[in-house]
Amino acid sequence: MKPAEEYILKQPEPYKSILSHLQILIESSFPNANLQFKWKIPFYYLDDKPFCYLNPSKKKGYVDVAFWVSAHLTKYNELLISENRKVVKSLRYKSIDDINEEVLLTVLEEAHQLKDKGFYKRS
Repeated sequence: MKPAEEYILKQPEPYKSILSHLQILIESSFPNANLQFKWKIPFYYLDDKPFCYLNPSKKKGYVDVAFWVSAHLTKYNELLISENRKVVKSLRYKSIDDINEEVLLTVLEEAHQLKDKGFYKRS
């Protein structure tokens, strides 16, 4: 078992269920996504480029799906959270019921299309 999968399975509820559901959605929509364990969290790569990562915050009670190219994202910006972060934006979930699959998959698809853009937006 991959370290990232082991990490997900060891999480307490509701984080384990949320992370597992997100993993299924991401991997079924992007079969070439490579799940790695970077910076002590599950991190997806596509075509050897950073794509998104899953970050459970047990202190605050949610799971973030954070996007590497978030500086370039334009769809559903009103739902993307950048709270106390300069560049990274994320979709945040406190339960499986919070996951709007249409929104998540739309933002993931846009992030995939922008994967060559890089982390920062340069003028």
